[in-house]
Amino acid sequence: NRAEGRAVGCHTPTKPAKMVLSALVSMVAPAARLAPARVAPQRVAQALRAPAFRPRVAFHAARAVSAKYASEKKGDYPSMDFRIFFSEDGKPVSPWHNVPLHNADGTVNFICEIPKETKAKMEVATDEELTPIKQDTKKGKLRDYPYNINWNYGMLPQTWEDPGHEHPEMKVMGDNDPVDVVEIGSAALEMGSVTPVKPVGVYAMIDDGELDWKVIAISAADPKAKDVNDVEDVEKHFPGELEKIRVWFRDYKTPDGKPQNKFGLDDKCMNKEYTMGVIEETSKFYQDLVSGKTENKKGLSLK
Repeated sequence: NRAEGRAVGCHTPTKPAKMVLSALVSMVAPAARLAPARVAPQRVAQALRAPAFRPRVAFHAARAVSAKYASEKKGDYPSMDFRIFFSEDGKPVSPWHNVPLHNADGTVNFICEIPKETKAKMEVATDEELTPIKQDTKKGKLRDYPYNINWNYGMLPQTWEDPGHEHPEMKVMGDNDPVDVVEIGSAALEMGSVTPVKPVGVYAMIDDGELDWKVIAISAADPKAKDVNDVEDVEKHFPGELEKIRVWFRDYKTPDGKPQNKFGLDDKCMNKEYTMGVIEETSKFYQDLVSGKTENKKGLSLK
Protein backbone atom coordinates (compact mmCIF):
# COMPACT_ATOMS: atom_id res chain seq x y z
CA ASN A 1 0.00 0.00 0.00
CA ARG A 2 1.51 3.31 -1.12
CA ALA A 3 -0.04 5.21 1.79
CA GLU A 4 1.62 2.90 4.30
CA GLY A 5 5.02 3.18 2.61
CA ARG A 6 4.85 7.02 2.42
CA ALA A 7 6.89 9.10 4.90
CA VAL A 8 4.83 10.71 7.60
CA GLY A 9 7.08 13.67 8.34
CA CYS A 10 8.89 12.35 11.45
CA HIS A 11 11.94 10.25 12.32
CA THR A 12 11.83 6.47 12.79
CA PRO A 13 10.10 5.85 16.15
CA THR A 14 12.39 5.05 19.10
CA LYS A 15 11.86 1.85 21.11
CA PRO A 16 9.74 3.60 23.82
CA ALA A 17 7.69 5.32 21.11
CA LYS A 18 7.13 1.98 19.41
CA MET A 19 5.87 0.56 22.70
CA VAL A 20 3.37 3.46 23.02
CA LEU A 21 2.23 3.05 19.45
CA SER A 22 1.82 -0.68 19.94
CA ALA A 23 -0.38 -0.08 22.98
CA LEU A 24 -2.47 2.42 21.05
CA VAL A 25 -2.86 -0.04 18.20
CA SER A 26 -4.15 -2.63 20.65
CA MET A 27 -6.81 -0.19 21.83
CA VAL A 28 -7.82 1.15 18.41
CA ALA A 29 -7.93 -2.13 16.50
CA PRO A 30 -10.76 -3.90 18.39
CA ALA A 31 -13.03 -0.88 17.98
CA ALA A 32 -12.37 -1.02 14.26
CA ARG A 33 -12.86 -4.82 14.24
CA LEU A 34 -9.35 -5.27 12.89
CA ALA A 35 -6.50 -7.47 14.14
CA PRO A 36 -3.76 -5.31 15.71
CA ALA A 37 -1.23 -6.61 13.21
CA ARG A 38 -3.30 -5.14 10.35
CA VAL A 39 -3.09 -1.53 11.62
CA ALA A 40 0.06 0.28 10.55
CA PRO A 41 1.80 2.25 13.35
CA GLN A 42 2.28 5.12 10.89
CA ARG A 43 -1.50 5.41 10.47
CA VAL A 44 -2.00 5.59 14.22
CA ALA A 45 0.60 8.34 14.42
CA GLN A 46 -1.14 10.24 11.63
CA ALA A 47 -4.48 9.87 13.39
CA LEU A 48 -3.02 11.25 16.61
CA ARG A 49 -1.72 14.32 14.78
CA ALA A 50 -4.96 14.88 12.81
CA PRO A 51 -7.26 17.69 13.95
CA ALA A 52 -10.32 16.67 15.92
CA PHE A 53 -12.59 18.08 13.18
CA ARG A 54 -12.33 19.45 9.69
CA PRO A 55 -13.69 22.91 8.83
CA ARG A 56 -16.93 22.82 6.85
CA VAL A 57 -16.80 23.64 3.18
CA ALA A 58 -18.77 26.77 2.29
CA PHE A 59 -22.36 26.03 1.23
CA HIS A 60 -22.03 22.35 2.26
CA ALA A 61 -25.45 22.44 3.91
CA ALA A 62 -26.99 23.92 0.78
CA ARG A 63 -25.56 21.14 -1.38
CA ALA A 64 -27.06 18.61 1.00
CA VAL A 65 -30.45 20.22 0.47
CA SER A 66 -30.20 20.04 -3.31
CA ALA A 67 -29.01 16.42 -3.15
CA LYS A 68 -32.34 15.45 -1.58
CA TYR A 69 -34.16 15.92 -4.87
CA ALA A 70 -34.14 13.62 -7.87
CA SER A 71 -35.64 14.20 -11.30
CA GLU A 72 -37.00 11.64 -13.74
CA LYS A 73 -37.53 12.18 -17.44
CA LYS A 74 -40.63 10.69 -19.03
CA GLY A 75 -41.47 10.65 -22.73
CA ASP A 76 -39.31 11.28 -25.76
CA TYR A 77 -37.29 14.47 -25.96
CA PRO A 78 -38.20 16.66 -27.68
CA SER A 79 -41.92 15.94 -27.83
CA MET A 80 -45.25 17.23 -26.55
CA ASP A 81 -45.29 14.39 -24.01
CA PHE A 82 -41.85 14.99 -22.53
CA ARG A 83 -41.87 15.81 -18.80
CA ILE A 84 -39.37 15.97 -15.97
CA PHE A 85 -40.90 14.95 -12.65
CA PHE A 86 -39.30 15.56 -9.26
CA SER A 87 -39.10 13.42 -6.15
CA GLU A 88 -37.78 13.72 -2.60
CA ASP A 89 -36.69 10.51 -0.90
CA GLY A 90 -38.70 8.59 -3.50
CA LYS A 91 -41.89 10.60 -2.97
CA PRO A 92 -43.26 12.67 -5.90
CA VAL A 93 -42.99 16.41 -5.23
CA SER A 94 -43.55 19.66 -7.07
CA PRO A 95 -40.46 21.75 -7.84
CA TRP A 96 -42.61 24.87 -7.41
CA HIS A 97 -44.40 23.94 -4.19
CA ASN A 98 -42.18 21.47 -2.31
CA VAL A 99 -38.61 22.67 -2.87
CA PRO A 100 -37.89 25.37 -0.28
CA LEU A 101 -36.98 28.86 -1.41
CA HIS A 102 -34.38 29.62 1.26
CA ASN A 103 -31.41 27.68 2.62
CA ALA A 104 -29.89 28.15 6.07
CA ASP A 105 -26.68 29.63 4.66
CA GLY A 106 -28.44 32.53 2.94
CA THR A 107 -28.58 31.02 -0.53
CA VAL A 108 -31.81 30.33 -2.39
CA ASN A 109 -32.71 27.29 -4.47
CA PHE A 110 -32.71 27.55 -8.24
CA ILE A 111 -34.66 25.12 -10.45
CA CYS A 112 -32.82 24.86 -13.77
CA GLU A 113 -35.29 24.67 -16.65
CA ILE A 114 -32.95 25.59 -19.52
CA PRO A 115 -29.23 24.73 -19.39
CA LYS A 116 -26.85 27.33 -20.80
CA GLU A 117 -26.07 27.18 -24.54
CA THR A 118 -29.38 25.45 -25.39
CA LYS A 119 -32.52 26.94 -26.92
CA ALA A 120 -35.50 24.64 -26.19
CA LYS A 121 -37.94 26.80 -24.21
CA MET A 122 -38.48 24.57 -21.19
CA GLU A 123 -40.56 25.65 -18.20
CA VAL A 124 -42.20 24.41 -15.04
CA ALA A 125 -45.80 23.62 -16.00
CA THR A 126 -47.64 25.64 -13.37
CA ASP A 127 -51.02 24.38 -14.60
CA GLU A 128 -50.23 20.64 -14.30
CA GLU A 129 -50.33 18.52 -11.15
CA LEU A 130 -46.87 18.23 -9.57
CA THR A 131 -45.75 21.05 -11.94
CA PRO A 132 -43.22 19.04 -13.99
CA ILE A 133 -40.87 20.67 -16.47
CA LYS A 134 -42.09 20.57 -20.08
CA GLN A 135 -41.35 22.35 -23.34
CA ASP A 136 -43.52 25.37 -24.00
CA THR A 137 -45.79 25.28 -27.06
CA LYS A 138 -47.32 27.83 -29.39
CA LYS A 139 -49.99 27.11 -31.98
CA GLY A 140 -49.53 23.38 -31.42
CA LYS A 141 -45.75 23.43 -31.94
CA LEU A 142 -42.85 23.11 -29.54
CA ARG A 143 -41.19 26.44 -28.81
CA ASP A 144 -37.51 27.21 -29.15
CA TYR A 145 -35.67 30.46 -28.64
CA PRO A 146 -34.30 31.80 -31.95
CA TYR A 147 -30.77 31.20 -30.64
CA ASN A 148 -29.06 29.68 -27.62
CA ILE A 149 -29.41 31.27 -24.23
CA ASN A 150 -25.94 31.90 -22.84
CA TRP A 151 -26.72 31.30 -19.17
CA ASN A 152 -28.54 28.73 -17.08
CA TYR A 153 -32.16 29.80 -16.83
CA GLY A 154 -34.96 28.77 -14.54
CA MET A 155 -37.03 29.79 -11.54
CA LEU A 156 -37.23 30.29 -7.80
CA PRO A 157 -39.56 27.87 -5.98
CA GLN A 158 -42.35 29.21 -3.80
CA THR A 159 -42.46 32.59 -5.55
CA TRP A 160 -45.21 34.05 -7.72
CA GLU A 161 -45.60 37.27 -9.66
CA ASP A 162 -49.17 38.25 -8.78
CA PRO A 163 -51.16 39.38 -11.85
CA GLY A 164 -53.49 41.26 -9.50
CA HIS A 165 -50.76 43.39 -7.95
CA GLU A 166 -49.67 46.62 -9.63
CA HIS A 167 -46.10 47.72 -9.05
CA PRO A 168 -46.36 51.19 -7.47
CA GLU A 169 -43.59 52.72 -9.58
CA MET A 170 -43.82 50.92 -12.93
CA LYS A 171 -47.63 50.57 -12.95
CA VAL A 172 -47.57 47.04 -14.37
CA MET A 173 -48.93 43.76 -13.02
CA GLY A 174 -47.13 40.45 -12.42
CA ASP A 175 -46.98 37.81 -15.17
CA ASN A 176 -48.58 34.94 -13.17
CA ASP A 177 -45.36 32.90 -13.06
CA PRO A 178 -42.64 32.07 -10.52
CA VAL A 179 -39.69 34.47 -10.49
CA ASP A 180 -37.16 33.82 -13.25
CA VAL A 181 -33.43 33.39 -12.61
CA VAL A 182 -30.43 33.92 -14.89
CA GLU A 183 -27.54 31.95 -13.37
CA ILE A 184 -24.19 33.30 -14.63
CA GLY A 185 -21.77 30.63 -13.37
CA SER A 186 -19.27 28.80 -15.56
CA ALA A 187 -20.86 25.32 -15.48
CA ALA A 188 -23.84 24.20 -17.55
CA LEU A 189 -26.39 22.93 -15.04
CA GLU A 190 -28.59 19.93 -15.74
CA MET A 191 -32.20 20.45 -16.74
CA GLY A 192 -34.26 19.64 -13.66
CA SER A 193 -31.43 20.19 -11.18
CA VAL A 194 -31.85 22.04 -7.88
CA THR A 195 -28.90 24.33 -7.20
CA PRO A 196 -28.22 26.72 -4.30
CA VAL A 197 -27.43 30.17 -5.73
CA LYS A 198 -26.51 33.63 -4.48
CA PRO A 199 -28.88 36.33 -5.80
CA VAL A 200 -26.94 39.50 -6.60
CA GLY A 201 -29.13 41.62 -8.89
CA VAL A 202 -32.46 41.89 -10.70
CA TYR A 203 -33.82 43.39 -13.91
CA ALA A 204 -37.44 44.54 -14.14
CA MET A 205 -38.31 43.27 -17.62
CA ILE A 206 -41.70 44.25 -19.01
CA ASP A 207 -43.01 41.62 -21.43
CA ASP A 208 -46.28 42.34 -23.24
CA GLY A 209 -47.17 44.84 -20.54
CA GLU A 210 -46.51 42.42 -17.66
CA LEU A 211 -43.77 42.58 -15.04
CA ASP A 212 -41.33 39.69 -15.46
CA TRP A 213 -38.49 39.92 -12.93
CA LYS A 214 -35.12 38.47 -13.98
CA VAL A 215 -32.99 37.70 -10.92
CA ILE A 216 -29.26 37.54 -11.61
CA ALA A 217 -27.57 34.85 -9.50
CA ILE A 218 -24.46 32.69 -9.32
CA SER A 219 -24.20 29.09 -8.23
CA ALA A 220 -22.81 28.80 -4.70
CA ALA A 221 -20.45 26.12 -6.03
CA ASP A 222 -18.97 28.34 -8.77
CA PRO A 223 -15.27 29.22 -8.31
CA LYS A 224 -16.12 32.95 -8.42
CA ALA A 225 -19.07 32.76 -6.03
CA LYS A 226 -17.06 33.85 -2.99
CA ASP A 227 -16.13 37.09 -4.77
CA VAL A 228 -19.58 37.92 -6.17
CA ASN A 229 -21.86 39.31 -3.47
CA ASP A 230 -23.61 42.27 -5.11
CA VAL A 231 -24.34 43.70 -8.52
CA GLU A 232 -21.09 45.69 -8.76
CA ASP A 233 -19.13 42.46 -8.23
CA VAL A 234 -20.76 41.01 -11.34
CA GLU A 235 -19.35 43.83 -13.44
CA LYS A 236 -15.95 43.40 -11.80
CA HIS A 237 -15.66 39.64 -12.27
CA PHE A 238 -17.90 39.23 -15.34
CA PRO A 239 -17.29 42.49 -17.22
CA GLY A 240 -20.05 43.30 -19.69
CA GLU A 241 -22.22 40.35 -18.65
CA LEU A 242 -25.11 42.36 -17.24
CA GLU A 243 -25.51 44.32 -20.46
CA LYS A 244 -25.36 41.09 -22.49
CA ILE A 245 -28.19 39.69 -20.38
CA ARG A 246 -30.30 42.84 -20.80
CA VAL A 247 -29.78 42.91 -24.57
CA TRP A 248 -30.49 39.18 -24.95
CA PHE A 249 -33.83 39.44 -23.16
CA ARG A 250 -34.66 42.72 -24.88
CA ASP A 251 -34.17 41.29 -28.37
CA TYR A 252 -34.97 37.57 -28.33
CA LYS A 253 -38.47 38.05 -29.75
CA THR A 254 -37.44 40.35 -32.60
CA PRO A 255 -36.48 37.56 -35.07
CA ASP A 256 -40.20 36.63 -35.03
CA GLY A 257 -41.17 40.17 -35.96
CA LYS A 258 -42.18 41.22 -32.45
CA PRO A 259 -41.09 44.46 -30.76
CA GLN A 260 -38.30 44.58 -28.22
CA ASN A 261 -39.08 43.89 -24.60
CA LYS A 262 -38.78 46.88 -22.29
CA PHE A 263 -37.27 47.32 -18.85
CA GLY A 264 -38.42 49.37 -15.91
CA LEU A 265 -36.31 51.12 -13.27
CA ASP A 266 -34.34 53.01 -15.93
CA ASP A 267 -33.05 49.76 -17.47
CA LYS A 268 -30.86 49.23 -14.41
CA CYS A 269 -29.87 45.95 -12.82
CA MET A 270 -30.79 46.65 -9.22
CA ASN A 271 -28.54 45.73 -6.29
CA LYS A 272 -28.75 42.76 -3.94
CA GLU A 273 -30.79 44.58 -1.30
CA TYR A 274 -33.45 45.43 -3.86
CA THR A 275 -33.29 41.90 -5.28
CA MET A 276 -33.92 40.30 -1.91
CA GLY A 277 -36.88 42.64 -1.47
CA VAL A 278 -38.34 41.38 -4.77
CA ILE A 279 -37.80 37.77 -3.69
CA GLU A 280 -39.47 38.33 -0.32
CA GLU A 281 -42.40 40.19 -1.88
CA THR A 282 -43.05 37.48 -4.49
CA SER A 283 -42.67 34.82 -1.79
CA LYS A 284 -45.45 36.59 0.13
CA PHE A 285 -47.59 36.67 -3.03
CA TYR A 286 -47.01 32.91 -3.36
CA GLN A 287 -47.98 32.23 0.26
CA ASP A 288 -51.16 34.24 -0.19
CA LEU A 289 -51.97 32.20 -3.30
CA VAL A 290 -51.54 28.76 -1.76
CA SER A 291 -53.29 29.75 1.46
CA GLY A 292 -56.34 30.93 -0.46
CA LYS A 293 -55.97 34.55 0.66
CA THR A 294 -55.47 35.42 -3.03
CA GLU A 295 -57.96 33.75 -5.34
CA ASN A 296 -56.52 31.31 -7.90
CA LYS A 297 -58.15 32.83 -10.98
CA LYS A 298 -55.76 31.47 -13.60
CA GLY A 299 -56.12 27.70 -13.15
CA LEU A 300 -52.74 27.17 -11.51
CA SER A 301 -51.98 23.78 -9.98
CA LEU A 302 -51.39 24.17 -6.27
CA LYS A 303 -50.39 20.51 -5.78
